[in-house]
Amino acid sequence: MLLHGWTATADLNWFRCYQALGERFRVLAFDLRGHGRGIRSRRSFRLEDCADDVADLADVLGLGQFIPVGYSMGGALAQLVWRRHPDRVAGLVLGATAPYFAGARNERRSFLGIAGLAALARLTPAQVRRRLTEQLYLQRKTAAWDPWAVQEAATHEWRMVLEAGRAIGSFSSSAWLGEIDVPVSVVITMRDRIVPVHRQLRLFEQIRTAEAFRFDGDHDAVIARDVRFAPLLVQACQSVVDRIDRATPADQAVL
Repeated sequence: MLLHGWTATADLNWFRCYQALGERFRVLAFDLRGHGRGIRSRRSFRLEDCADDVADLADVLGLGQFIPVGYSMGGALAQLVWRRHPDRVAGLVLGATAPYFAGARNERRSFLGIAGLAALARLTPAQVRRRLTEQLYLQRKTAAWDPWAVQEAATHEWRMVLEAGRAIGSFSSSAWLGEIDVPVSVVITMRDRIVPVHRQLRLFEQIRTAEAFRFDGDHDAVIARDVRFAPLLVQACQSVVDRIDRATPADQAVL
């Protein structure tokens, strides 16, 4: 179950990985609340609600256990899926993510600013929000992104996306990370300028069932034109499946 990062959609986040993962596994991906074509709600965005959405989707599709594969914000969400629905999670793959995102003073200030924008967005008419999105965000991306990617971002509900940023700033799994008891692969982006490497390493060190997979790239490794990332992600996922199978009776092995 592929869980994307903040301000992305499932396709924006994972389009370079779908084929490689699909050749080995059954792959599911969907847009999170407020992102792309994800759920719209007047309620404030909460990562906990997104975690419940993951379990609900599994119910609708008739799935028992599954492996959440989360990148950046999606990695925080994957941790919460295990926390809130441990009986559904067979293992975890956590990429370019951390136990918390607002540690340094400048980070806390940035997330406070996002929280203020989120509160302001609730008071701004939807038409005005769309116009500001086009002028301040999408026009900047037009030169660097393919047209389909710009169109993907244009489908966001930016009030909810800003609230998602606020939720990321308040997220912390430090108090319970050590309780995770399923096989975990942690993909560490070793040149990451968004989620500090030392924080990604702390995530790995706090999970006793974790295996590390290091990638020499920045935070955008999952979408960068580097053919090495998708195979590494496949290895990380396969490692989780192999460890599940070793711990499972042969007649119940994960396929």
